[in-house]
Amino acid sequence: MAGASTVLSDSSLLSRLDRALLPLERFMALLSGVAAFSLMFLAAYSVSGRKFFDAPLAGYVDYIEVLMPLIAIMGVSYVQREGGHIRMDILIGNLSGRLLWFLELLTVLLVLVLIVALVWGSWAHFDRSFDCARPLCSRDSTIDIGLPVWPAKLVVPVALGVLVVRLVLQAVGYGRAMVRGLERPVAVPLALSVAEQAALEAEQLEGRD
Repeated sequence: MAGASTVLSDSSLLSRLDRALLPLERFMALLSGVAAFSLMFLAAYSVSGRKFFDAPLAGYVDYIEVLMPLIAIMGVSYVQREGGHIRMDILIGNLSGRLLWFLELLTVLLVLVLIVALVWGSWAHFDRSFDCARPLCSRDSTIDIGLPVWPAKLVVPVALGVLVVRLVLQAVGYGRAMVRGLERPVAVPLALSVAEQAALEAEQLEGRD
């Protein structure tokens, strides 16, 4: 969504499943952040070594290759849950009721089909690389220091698999809202108005002066 959003909760099974998946999504997003921080540390270490000791970090490009999937994709399901992916709200933002939920459901289903195809393809890509009959269970490795590549390749289908679960939950949430004519359904990101967003920010900053 273009702006801030919120996800409502209640005692329904759908909401309980939504909350059960959230800790895993947060943990994966945390791993993505740690990987990004590690890459910045490695860059500083390599530059410092080159400048002061004429000895840059060996395999720096290899580490980038291995860490990049963590940075790029591990947090994708958490961002989907929070409605943080960039999209055009010019049309959707002016709709409400069952038509809005129908379009949201259609969008989620189309994305779900694409992600399922990507899970299948990325798993096949991992499977071609993984072979425990070889050293480090890897058929391929990085060029410089020979790091096995299969762990980085495994990250993609795992992260996308979690995203599939999230998309299924959201599809159920939007479908439920469409059938029942709900105004504020649970387990899906709801766009906040300017007033609601300001109130939320004020609540978060309260007491931090």
